[in-house]
Amino acid sequence: MKTNRIAVGLDIGTTKIVALIGRHNEFGKIEIIGHGTAPSLGVQRGVVVNITQTIESIEKAVALAEQSAGLQIKSVAVGIAGQHIRSLQHSDYITREDAEEVIEDADLDRLTENVHKLAMMPGEEIIHVLPQEYKVDGQGDIKEPRGMYGGRLEASFHIVVGQLTSIKNIARCVKSAHLDLHTVNLEPLASADAVLSQEEKEAGVVLVDIGGGTTDVAIFKDGIIRHTAVIPHGGNIITSDIKEGCAIIEKQAETLKVRFGSAWPGENKDNEIVAIPGLRGRDPKEISLKNLSRIIHARCTEIINAVFTEIKNYGYDQPSKKLIAGVVITGGGSQLKHVKQLVEYLTGLDTRVGYPNEHLASLDASNPLNSPIYSTAVGLLMQGLNSRKDIDFVTENEAIEDPLLEEVAVGIGMNPNEGTPMELHTAGFAEGDAIEDETQYDHLLNTPLDTEEMEAVEASSPIETEIKRTKIAQSDSQGNWFKRWADKFIDLIDE
Repeated sequence: MKTNRIAVGLDIGTTKIVALIGRHNEFGKIEIIGHGTAPSLGVQRGVVVNITQTIESIEKAVALAEQSAGLQIKSVAVGIAGQHIRSLQHSDYITREDAEEVIEDADLDRLTENVHKLAMMPGEEIIHVLPQEYKVDGQGDIKEPRGMYGGRLEASFHIVVGQLTSIKNIARCVKSAHLDLHTVNLEPLASADAVLSQEEKEAGVVLVDIGGGTTDVAIFKDGIIRHTAVIPHGGNIITSDIKEGCAIIEKQAETLKVRFGSAWPGENKDNEIVAIPGLRGRDPKEISLKNLSRIIHARCTEIINAVFTEIKNYGYDQPSKKLIAGVVITGGGSQLKHVKQLVEYLTGLDTRVGYPNEHLASLDASNPLNSPIYSTAVGLLMQGLNSRKDIDFVTENEAIEDPLLEEVAVGIGMNPNEGTPMELHTAGFAEGDAIEDETQYDHLLNTPLDTEEMEAVEASSPIETEIKRTKIAQSDSQGNWFKRWADKFIDLIDE
């Protein structure tokens, strides 16, 4: 793991695309230094269906993140989901040449590479090879074989497989947005890193990430991933049901779901009605909240039953596979009213809503990033920070090299190596203002200030103050120096 690394997580979802830039602080918590969100227009059920629109959405989210962080993104850790994802179990082994040598990372990497060579079905590719338990010379139940001695090293693996076409489409969109693909990670595993504690993974827990297009499932026991699945239904299909059932447009259906929706019909009385605006020239339409809840309840029940089927396939009723920590739901769908109670009712397992704030620094409840909606993005950021790949995610700002700019910076008490030339030039503008063309610089250089304006500028703008003072106080002998400085100033902006 690279120290002081800045990483970028890119969540390409069905309803939104999120880019998060972050780093570890001195306490080991993740500090978010930039984020951007854009509507996702080219993705359906976790699969890219329109490359052009997806590229545009990625570029918008990345641009917003770069603007808020003041950095240029080079590489991203991307999540992948979709109904094409499947998982399987496999065991493999290697024979070591010298049994008297300790087992090292190279041996584990060689064993993992063996698994990557497995022949998959046509059009499929291995995404993850996740070791579960190891055996050394027949001795089983070993979680950490490094440092042990032995000639035969074997392990059981959980393998995640996806369609090669879908993976390539994700990679193509990222590269077309002028970004490098650092890693591709399964989204439920990323969400699990963000919202689950190690104690829950040890006790046995089911993570259910209810997104817009898919519902992702990951089951952990004894600290090890045991089962993964992607269900091709999410919050968007609930919105679609409301749209059809209430004969309204999709935007109104989404608003009804978020503001008045409930997964438990018994909570609404028969006389509770909400009126929504009619289409042009038509009367408002009245919607019964009880009928609305019945529509939502029916679809939520279907999704949760599909999740429960995956839990049964894992074999949770066996004594050695008990899920003591129950279910953790996250994602945008987890914010639907009473969905937690419905999960408890249908599965019989304790349930809580998972928030990604445990690993984040200085994030109070009012912060928009402290929401289950951002669980996957935070998890991807964490995986980028913990990656063993020594690749830079961002381009750092360069130090000042121009002597004239350095002279002005030092003259007003600024360290010229604390920012780029552009940062020093723009330091005198009010926070949040953007300088987009040369006319603003021309105005800065050529407009005189009276005494009151000069005093106002002094308090907040050291470089602008210096330029204005020079402009006002210049004499004939000083004029040539200032003209050369101003010409140099404009030339640098042109570059």
